[in-house]
Amino acid sequence: MASADRRGNATPEELARAQRILKVISDSYSTKMVGQDRLRSSLLISLIAGGHILLESVPGLAKTTAASTLADTVKASFKRIQCTPDLLPSDITGSQIYDAATGTFRTVLGPVHANFVLLDEINRSSAKTQSAMLEAMQERQTTIGGEIHALPKPFLVIATQNPIEQEGTYELPEAQMDRFLLKEIVEYPSPAEEFEILGRIDSGVLNPDRHVPGVISLEDVQDLQDIASRVYIDPAIRNYIVQLAYVTRNPAPYIGEERARFIKYGASPRASIAFLQASRALALLNGRTHVLPEDIRALRHLVLRHRVLLTFEADAEGIRSEEIIDQIFASVPTP
Repeated sequence: MASADRRGNATPEELARAQRILKVISDSYSTKMVGQDRLRSSLLISLIAGGHILLESVPGLAKTTAASTLADTVKASFKRIQCTPDLLPSDITGSQIYDAATGTFRTVLGPVHANFVLLDEINRSSAKTQSAMLEAMQERQTTIGGEIHALPKPFLVIATQNPIEQEGTYELPEAQMDRFLLKEIVEYPSPAEEFEILGRIDSGVLNPDRHVPGVISLEDVQDLQDIASRVYIDPAIRNYIVQLAYVTRNPAPYIGEERARFIKYGASPRASIAFLQASRALALLNGRTHVLPEDIRALRHLVLRHRVLLTFEADAEGIRSEEIIDQIFASVPTP
């Protein structure tokens, strides 16, 4: 991150500009979304950090509405891909079509070529189709007929999945899970929020044909990403991140053999990178130009729940990854 340091840390003026942009996004987002503040924060962190997000919940909790509303707010292109077992990789990335009039092939780009891409029920598609997203998510490009096509900037994949125990779902491979910056668990609304949802249904606010007016440009989003990349992180906090990742891979001396046996795989270096990027975004959301240890703790489940993989024994005993993550954090001194 030396290059970011040479560009200078974020200034108070830039922070004020970022806060104005974020307030406009949040206010516009809230005109259609009821509650789900945690989901809004997670989506904004992913957008600011330039990463992708995986949402898990039962159907009907407004994941699609949240994604499309954010895209509308930001004046960005939005595509929704409904994943099914018969979905082909070319249905996502695009393909070459023969043009009989000219006797040549022309490239038709797939729906992944958008600023916001919603992969609905990603774990209902085959492993081959899931892997088609790897190049797009990691390299920000697709290859069609030997030609490379760059994806637009910013590029955010919002994938949803149903709980694994539901019929007809396929667990995402570890390599793909690791490419998501965050994983959010979307909860049911409170009774008061659900009552408000019914009122908005009657008023027509939640009509699918009614879109939130675009209020933020793509240039504004790129400004947010640039400012976030220059939020200061003290070396002590960087070391804290590295130590946490190390403990996930060598847990026994820190959390004991009894709990360590539940961990199948620890977090990869992508977890450390995710903490670095997401903590900067969270600090910016909270109106700061520097990261605090509390930011790292607040992100622990979002960053690690899909990277600290547990054994079948843990599943049989009802041990959740969040419990193990909490124990890992408790074992590492906070700077």
